[in-house]
Amino acid sequence: MTTPDHLSHCILQIVLDTPLNAVFDYRCACDSAHPPQIGQLALVPFARREVVGLIVGISDRSDVPEAKLKDALAVRSQLSPLSPQWLALAGFAADYYQRPLGEVALPGLPKNLRVLTTVALDRALKKLAKHDTPHDGTPIAMPRLNPAQQQAADAIGGAQGYAPTLLYGVTGSGKTEVYLQACAQVLAREPEGQILILVPEINLTPQLEGNIRARFPGVMLATLHSSLSEGERMLHWLAAHQGKARIVLGTRLAILASLPQLKLIVIDEEHDPSYKQQEGLRYSARDLAVWRAWQLGIPIVLGSATPSLESWHHAQCGRYRKLELRERAVQNATLPQVKLLDMERDKPKDGLTSQLVAALRLRMERGEQSLLFLNRRGYAPVICCESCGWISDCKRCTSFMVLHKPEHRLRCHHCSLEMRIPRHCPTCGNVDLQPLGRGTQRVEEGLQQLFPEARILRIDADSTRKKGSAQEAFDTVHRGEVDILIGTQMVAKGHDFKKLTLVGILNPDTALFSQDYRASERLFAQLMQVAGRAGRAGRAEGGSASEVLIQTRYPQHPLYGAVVNHDYDHFATALLEEREQAALPPYLFQALLRAEAPELATAIAFLQAARDCVEHGGITINDPIPMSMTRVHNVDRAQLLVESPSRPALQAFLKHWMATLRDMKSRVKWSLEVDPLDI
Repeated sequence: MTTPDHLSHCILQIVLDTPLNAVFDYRCACDSAHPPQIGQLALVPFARREVVGLIVGISDRSDVPEAKLKDALAVRSQLSPLSPQWLALAGFAADYYQRPLGEVALPGLPKNLRVLTTVALDRALKKLAKHDTPHDGTPIAMPRLNPAQQQAADAIGGAQGYAPTLLYGVTGSGKTEVYLQACAQVLAREPEGQILILVPEINLTPQLEGNIRARFPGVMLATLHSSLSEGERMLHWLAAHQGKARIVLGTRLAILASLPQLKLIVIDEEHDPSYKQQEGLRYSARDLAVWRAWQLGIPIVLGSATPSLESWHHAQCGRYRKLELRERAVQNATLPQVKLLDMERDKPKDGLTSQLVAALRLRMERGEQSLLFLNRRGYAPVICCESCGWISDCKRCTSFMVLHKPEHRLRCHHCSLEMRIPRHCPTCGNVDLQPLGRGTQRVEEGLQQLFPEARILRIDADSTRKKGSAQEAFDTVHRGEVDILIGTQMVAKGHDFKKLTLVGILNPDTALFSQDYRASERLFAQLMQVAGRAGRAGRAEGGSASEVLIQTRYPQHPLYGAVVNHDYDHFATALLEEREQAALPPYLFQALLRAEAPELATAIAFLQAARDCVEHGGITINDPIPMSMTRVHNVDRAQLLVESPSRPALQAFLKHWMATLRDMKSRVKWSLEVDPLDI
């Protein structure tokens, strides 16, 4: 077969979604009218299947022998190429997190772009082409800001070049309004400019999406999160990629969206651990966002009432500019009064102290809402036999089977194993099996008995499994159709409940004794965030003062003292001093090598071999140890912590180490996490 005159051959250098850290060469007939371009997708044969890869280079020669070169099957020329800046972002993430480029770039794209046919792509492009793209960034119904808000909005909206800003504002201080008014300034100044807004969790997107649409009706908004159908995600991603969507709102996966005209990045609740991906490519969306802002030379704002210690440290050192909002935005709205209820003096009945029950009753009489926060779903963490000591542990994990009473099931929250509640003890036959501890379902049951006339709603991962059910539940609360809300961390942040005046916090003490050095930072943030749901709309005439009641057995603990005084500054300063003395992040840089095997000894042996396989001068490699949750789904897990006071030194070591580990022959499944959050 002869090639037509206007066609010549070139070599496409393509990365694929594979653990192989390699770029693959494919021969391609280059049509001079539509030549392939770097950043385009191509369908290629790989092993015995066909896959979609990303073109990262084009050459006229290859080191692969001519006879072994395979032909690319098709180039997706209908899709405009991904920009060099986007490819650089994917390249940085691959280098920093020690993963092959293909494993970063391709999963960052919608699944429908990576399928073998272009039917979905062509349909989406056709749909977008028909869509009139509104580009009028004029805001409507702009509320008047208080002086601190106005100063912050002007500083962010008027920033030029790379300008990282930490917006430190107490809960209810109007950070969202600052974001929106800063966005208005950027949209007015940049006729084609795009803005990326990240939130930590999917259930926070509807409320913010509604605010953005109401404020900027003349602008196309795209949303990106994992609850979208594949068709919706493709459409929204393409709208961003083509520059039609001026504002993109999403969770952590949105940081890898293609935004050719990006001019501002906003990260709300920047302290939230949800910004760190916990499987596959374990990236931090917050950290990648900061790098992306630096790469593009654009402003980025990180907002929080309880900033991460890393961001606070950067602000203290002058790397980030710090803007403060010390007062609540709504007139007459003050921060709630926080009280500690000593459970040794006021013994709880059905999990609630008498003072908390009295406070709940008072709110009900006044027609106000209350929130009970317990970060443990299910009915009870475990059931046990008091005769022989049997407990409902999971057969596949070093964990307990949690009692879910309404479903009459025991369920492991780690491997999803389910079983019926046994009628009698499997060991001794005793029929009197008792639940130990309390989850949200048990608290709900107790409240229904205490307040039979109350409208009680539980919001947790079990009650919001159906698509749209979480938003429906939150809408019910906003409409005032709920007297007492019970919830896990899903209700702790970002929600603006107008009639909520009381927050009760149950069982926070377990985090005080965690082996994780970040536990106190997380507990403080969680308590401050959930406390911030109270009293956001101001005190109504004759209404209750907003109040937060924390049930604890350790009221003298300094962490609770800082929460009572709403004193993040002092708490963060003290914690940073502890971290510096103990040589812990942010004064030290870490990576964690995890190994999984059917037997723990096999995983430990692999980690020992990994520790000894290279020289590591200046790098500390700790002894391998089992993970705290050692067994999950019949697989044993161990870990090896690597540390260095120098980030560049650690990165250089990891690059060399990973190359050596990939050459080691082992059946052990292993993965590396840079900047681990859970150790």
